[in-house]
Amino acid sequence: MVALGRAERVMTAVAEVGASGRRLRRGAAWALAAYVAIVGAVLLSPVSPERVVAATTALLRDDLGLAMVRQGWVEFAANIALFVPVGLLVTLVSRRVWLGVVLALALSAGAELVQELLPGRMASPRDVLANTLGAAIGAVIAALAVRAARARATRQEGTP
Repeated sequence: MVALGRAERVMTAVAEVGASGRRLRRGAAWALAAYVAIVGAVLLSPVSPERVVAATTALLRDDLGLAMVRQGWVEFAANIALFVPVGLLVTLVSRRVWLGVVLALALSAGAELVQELLPGRMASPRDVLANTLGAAIGAVIAALAVRAARARATRQEGTP
C-alpha cells in the first residue's frame, strides 16, 4: 500500500513536470519568434548602431573612468549579449544545445551578408563570431537550468 502511494506521487510529479515543460517550451517559442523579429530589425536596419556603441564607449571611458575600454570591445560585447537570448530560447524550445548555436551562426552570417548590401553598413566576420559565442553562452545557460530543474524534480519524486 505504501509503495502504491509513492508510485502515484511519482507519476503525479512526472505529469506536472511534463505539463509545465510543455508550457515552458510553448512560451519560449513565442518569445523566440518575437526576439528574432527584433534582432532581425536591428541587424538589417540601414541605420548603423555605431552611434549607440560610441555613446556607450564614451560613458564607460569618460563618465566611469574606464580609460582602457575601446569601442571595438563594446561592440563585441553588445553582439554577444544580443544573441544570448537566441541560444537560450532555441535550446529551451528544441531541447538541443547545438541547435541554438547552429541557428545563430546561420542567422548571423545571413544578416552580415545582407548588411554588405545595405548602404552605411559593413559585414564583419568578428560580428558572426561574437553572435555565435553569445548563442553558445545562452544555450549552455538553458542546458544548465534544465538540468537543475530535472535534478530538483527527481529529488522531489524520491521524497515520501
